[in-house]
Amino acid sequence: MTAPGSAAAGEEETHTVRLLVNGARRELRVPARRLLSDALRDEAGLTGTHVGCEAGVCGACTVLLEDQPVRSCLVLAVQADGRRVETVEGLRGPDGEPHPLQAAIARHRGLQCGFCTSGFLMLGAGWLRRGPSREAARECVAANVCRCTGYAGLVAAFEEAAEEHDRRHADQPPDRP
Repeated sequence: MTAPGSAAAGEEETHTVRLLVNGARRELRVPARRLLSDALRDEAGLTGTHVGCEAGVCGACTVLLEDQPVRSCLVLAVQADGRRVETVEGLRGPDGEPHPLQAAIARHRGLQCGFCTSGFLMLGAGWLRRGPSREAARECVAANVCRCTGYAGLVAAFEEAAEEHDRRHADQPPDRP
């Protein structure tokens, strides 16, 4: 980390941020005020995290920080130092197969322009890890904004993914924080 005040005149002080991103160790050099969304896109090259409103309202920038969905436009990269971050690029399985929610969204035509999709996928991935109920799908989907689809396909996809999760994990307790 750069010592406070050591930046040259007119240059912004930078910090080294160490993250575990999608299972890979990353070391990023970022200005103190760099948002996690921008660090993921610009320094790490992970452009699947979209930036919409830049105010934490739309959810397009949602990533998982220590398994919890967060709006990455509201988190400074330095706040994530030493933590685990998952982006939409990390959702595919080890053999490249789509995440169950990705497949369900495709089947139910739960996307249109695709801008909000990565945020919905990460929101849903975090939700599925907590052992959701099918009935809670509508509430979960309501946390993010989509201006194209009308939400019906997204709700159906989240319900299907919750049912699939229940079938796969019937003998395991939910992973609730």
